[in-house]
Parts: sequence; structure tokens; C-alpha cells
Amino acid sequence: MQEHEVQMQVNGKVVSGKVESRTHLGDFLRQSAGLTGTHLGCEHGVCGACTVIVDGDAVRSCLMLAVQADNCEVTTIEGIAEADGTLHPLQEAFRNNHALQCGFCTAGMITSLHAFLSENPNRSETEIREAISGNICRCTGYQGIVSAAMEAAEKLAKR
Repeated sequence: MQEHEVQMQVNGKVVSGKVESRTHLGDFLRQSAGLTGTHLGCEHGVCGACTVIVDGDAVRSCLMLAVQADNCEVTTIEGIAEADGTLHPLQEAFRNNHALQCGFCTAGMITSLHAFLSENPNRSETEIREAISGNICRCTGYQGIVSAAMEAAEKLAKR
């Protein structure tokens, strides 16, 4: 297999390594960068558990190849909180609203919502529900997740 050198800014730090052409971004993040918060679920782009932010857009890391992210800025769930460990308002809201159960989908939900609310935090409940419609959670009825997103959106709009 031919290997390619890739380099990307991941959560504010330069990460580089050699990858095969077929290596998914999610595998690179977990194996080469040691960032295991990104969960690979269906590996077909359906469940959303592997969602990360690449150059400001939420993407499925199981569908994007690591070579496609070369020279990109990537944010994983580990990069959402402040450097000092202070939780992002979205993470606080998830905790406050019991918006997680087993936690498998949580990283993908938070990164999807983070990218969505970063564009404009003044979102309606309907818009938030549509934004997470590509993320599957098998443990909750989504109400806690939507409530958390609404709470975070309110806090982010005041920033």
C-alpha cells in the first residue's frame, strides 16, 4: 500500500503522520492522534457518532479520508471545552439537561450542534431538531438533547 504524509491542525495542535490512501479520518484521529472521543459506529455515515468539525463544517469522519483532511483544521469532542477544562456552554447544557445516557452518540451530537450553533445561535427548536436529524441516539427520546441545544443557544447568543 502506498502511504501519504498528512498534517492537520487538530484541536489547535499540529498532528502529522503517514497514512494509507484508504485510512478514514476517524481512524487517523483515534489511532495516530490518540483522540478516542470520536466514536465510529456504523461506518456508513448514517449514525453521526463519528462527526467532527473540519474547517468549520460538521463532517462524518468515517466517510472522509485522512488525506482529504491534509492541511485542514479539525475539531473533535476533545477540542470543544476550553484549554483550562472549562466546559463549553453546549457541554454544560448536555449535563444540565441529562442529554446523554450511554454516551456513545454524545460526541457526534455535540460536534454537530457546535458547528450548527456557531453559524448562528439564534435557532428555533425546529431548526435544532432538523440539525440533529442525521445523528442517531438509541438511548433517549431526543428531548433532553433538544433542550440542551436550546439552553446552549440562549447562552451563546448572549456572548
